[in-house]
Order: sequence, then structure tokens, then C-alpha cells
Amino acid sequence: MEPKKNPKADLNKDIGLYFAIGLCLALLLIYIGIEHKTYDPDEAFVGMMNVDEELEEEIPITEQLQTQPPPPPPAAPEVIEVVEDEEEVEETVVDDTESDQDEVVEDVEDVEVEEEFEDVDVPFAVIEDVPVFPGCEGVPKSQRRACFQEKMQKHIKKNFRYPEIAQEMGVQGRVYVNFVIQKDGSIGNIRMRSPDKNLGKEAQRIINKLPKMTPGKQRGRPVRVPFSIPITFKLQ
Repeated sequence: MEPKKNPKADLNKDIGLYFAIGLCLALLLIYIGIEHKTYDPDEAFVGMMNVDEELEEEIPITEQLQTQPPPPPPAAPEVIEVVEDEEEVEETVVDDTESDQDEVVEDVEDVEVEEEFEDVDVPFAVIEDVPVFPGCEGVPKSQRRACFQEKMQKHIKKNFRYPEIAQEMGVQGRVYVNFVIQKDGSIGNIRMRSPDKNLGKEAQRIINKLPKMTPGKQRGRPVRVPFSIPITFKLQ
């Protein structure tokens, strides 16, 4: 049986090609429709900018504050009343203190000015005239310091007595004794630093037995002289 239509006249032969072409045309029209821009002729502005021109800074206009002028000073009173001083003022007469060249000035007798001398303690190491221990009176002045210390050592050895209670307890140590040779040569203000009270009592007893001395002098005046010495208690 022969077909009724001519195979060359088949419309479905190139349908795919036609569909692709139509699709591309449709997409092209849609793109053109979206990207197309229109402008209002009244709002269009065409200008140019010259980059070489200097930019001028725009200074804002400031408003100057107006201050009010100060108030005028009060007016002076028209009438000035003068008050009369009824009280009489006695004038003070000042005598002339300038001396007359012809005036003879009487001689003034010499007035003795007593030099003030502070009552201070002068240490044994720096005093001018050291206290004189009994027995050092005939020693030259330059050797009295050494004589004083030698006599002090002999006094301590002569009167030294170890406390029995300290011996039984085995207590030993060094007692630092400080005392002052007063302006009359007596011994006073005894202080000590001791490791044991029994040793301290013995050291105080020894210092209390010191004889009265010739006081030390500074600039020819008797002064108080502090003195310190250690006393060692050591068991054999």
C-alpha cells in the first residue's frame, strides 16, 4: 500500500530546528526589553568637570554674638556734705635723734657678755678634757684617756664576783653597761643590756662602787660625759 503523502512534504521533519530558533529569538527579545533604558528629556543633564581647577573651600557664615555693654556707673551725689572736725588733735613732737658734732659723748664702760653654754652630754671619745680617775692626776693630759681606761679595768677585776646562782645554772655572757660621769664627778644614769638579770645586778654593783672623779670639761666648763664598757662573765 503506498503512502498518500509525499515524504518531502513532511512538516515534522525540521520541527526541532524551528523550535530552537524560535526560542533564541524569544530570549533575545526578552533581554532587549529588560536592558533597554529610557530617559525623560526634561531631567537629562549633560555637563563636564575640569579637574585642573583649584577647589575653593566654602567657609560657613557664622553669626557674631552681640554682648550687651556694661551698665553705666552710678551717678555721683549732687550735694556733698562736709562734716567739720570738732575734736582737737594734739600734735606729737618728735625730737631730733641726730647727734650734734659738738656734743661730747661720754665713754661707756665695758659690759661683760656672758657666753651661753648649752648643757649637753659630750662623749668620752671626743671631749677635750677627759674625766680624771683617782690616781691619774699626775699623768700628762695627753695620756689621761688611756690612764682612765686602765684604772677602769683594774676596778672591775678587783670588785668582780661571779653570782653563785648564775654559776649553778651555767649562765654566762656579756653585759653592756652605760653610765654618765656627772658634772660633779659622781656616777649616775646607769643602764645595761644583759642576757641574765643576775649578771646585770652584779655589773651594776661593780659600777656603783666607782669612786668620785674629777669631771670632764669642754671649753673649760664641766659637762656630763657618757661612758660605756662591756663586762664579760665566763665560766672556767
